[in-house]
Amino acid sequence: MKSTISYNARKIFFGVTFFLLNFAVFAQEEAPKSGSSAQELADKLANPVASLISVPLQNNLVYGVGPFNGSKYTINVQPVIPFKLSENLNLITRYILPVVDQRDITGENTHQFGLSDATVTAFLAPKTKGLILGFGPAFLVPTATDKFLGTEKFGVGPSALVMHQGKGLSIGFIANQIWSVAGNKDRADFNQFYTQIFLTHSYKSGASLGITSEITQNWQGNTTLVTLSPNIGAVTKLGDQVVQFAIMPLIPIVGPSESKPDWGLRAVLAFVFPGS
Repeated sequence: MKSTISYNARKIFFGVTFFLLNFAVFAQEEAPKSGSSAQELADKLANPVASLISVPLQNNLVYGVGPFNGSKYTINVQPVIPFKLSENLNLITRYILPVVDQRDITGENTHQFGLSDATVTAFLAPKTKGLILGFGPAFLVPTATDKFLGTEKFGVGPSALVMHQGKGLSIGFIANQIWSVAGNKDRADFNQFYTQIFLTHSYKSGASLGITSEITQNWQGNTTLVTLSPNIGAVTKLGDQVVQFAIMPLIPIVGPSESKPDWGLRAVLAFVFPGS
């Protein structure tokens, strides 16, 4: 029998998805009234190194994982906080703190719930037009509350962003490579490359259509996981709060049998602070 926590996790995910889908009906009518238009905000949010404070809540639900047909529900809390270093240089800090509820992943009738490891990235981003570049360090921080949810390793490595952005069109990739440098000696070393390739088109209403592909290469285990995600989103308001939402399937293309899901869904709600 499925656990109450796992059942509630599914209810929360589909509740959030239903809420966001209903928001889509009003998105074109309720454009945010701020210094930036809805489309300008959508373009800034498509740029990982834009000088804009945002707090995305990324809900991920995957099924059919591994030999025990497991399920995993993950909420990634992903604040983005920029710092102005000079007139022509910004430091963009990005944080990912996952909260995980998984069942039948590590074995039959098993269940884990808690924090996973955090990822912190700091991009130095020169102010440019057209071609946008960002580079800096990425850190893996062992914040997991369960040994099955984390690596028990501290890691560090380089990160980079290359993208082109014109009005309404954003295309590029963000990538990092992290190696473990400290932590529990009894656990396997961490050596992983991650990249996200994205293409997004925004509209005057603040709505957007796009497609992303995420590639995770685990050099230690010699495994590759590739997913493809067509997505739809919009910028709108919750009362006086500017928000962006996005909904997309998570379509597995390539992956090892022990971690590749059969299918998945993602729903994102981002709180945006355009006056920052």
